[in-house]
Amino acid sequence: MFTSSCTPAFMLAALLLPAFSAQADNADTANKSNNPLNLAPGANLQDYYTPRLYNTNAHTNDVLLRGTLPIAPSDVMGVPQLLRATLPLSTRPAPRSGYSTGIGDLNLFDIFLLKTEGVQLGIGPQITAPTAEHDELGTGKWQAGLAAVAIDASPRGLLGALVQYQSSFAGDSDRARVESATFQPFLIHNLPKGWYLRSTGTWTFDLKNDTHYIPIGFGMGKAWKTGSNILNAYVEPQWTVARKGDGLPQFTLFAGLNVTFGK
Repeated sequence: MFTSSCTPAFMLAALLLPAFSAQADNADTANKSNNPLNLAPGANLQDYYTPRLYNTNAHTNDVLLRGTLPIAPSDVMGVPQLLRATLPLSTRPAPRSGYSTGIGDLNLFDIFLLKTEGVQLGIGPQITAPTAEHDELGTGKWQAGLAAVAIDASPRGLLGALVQYQSSFAGDSDRARVESATFQPFLIHNLPKGWYLRSTGTWTFDLKNDTHYIPIGFGMGKAWKTGSNILNAYVEPQWTVARKGDGLPQFTLFAGLNVTFGK
């Protein structure tokens, strides 16, 4: 028989369990929205504004329109896939004076999810098409390469990285050859009520010209459900802490809105 001394413990448990359950749901919601390997359709609107480049007075801006589409395993391909397309709308200094704004180069990649339990792992091909409206907004080259993602998801958040490499193979013969690599860490720490801290600055390496810049970001976001979808808004200032070369970002203000459908 239970004694009356047990009653406070049961009452405390009854009060705390819903709170723990709600916090777990919020963490799961944030993880699904922030995880680049989440198998759900999605749409992202992101903006990278750089108020000043090193050794110039120029600024740049990139609005990224991005869509993600999952593909279920089939007899031909026995693992799930994630197709991602990114189209930038960019602003860059014009060759003579002022600025040019228009569509940049379209990037597509197809990630094969090789491991979905524990630390998730995906790898696949990518291609970049020279769709830029002006020379200063793109490379003028077709590029191909690989993209790889590793993500460890837990109630605390996400830990992982996206690595990309590509090199030009065709395009405008008057434009210089292109070879580049990027490394984007995903450091997400979940907080109560869908809030989270984030650091996702993309390290960029121009392998052809031997230049690079490494930004470190620290920002905050909030993810919440609306019907069967997840909305996720965030802002992340990013400071360049190491670089080689001129005309590279000193500081970038990164902000975005993610929509995850049906999850």
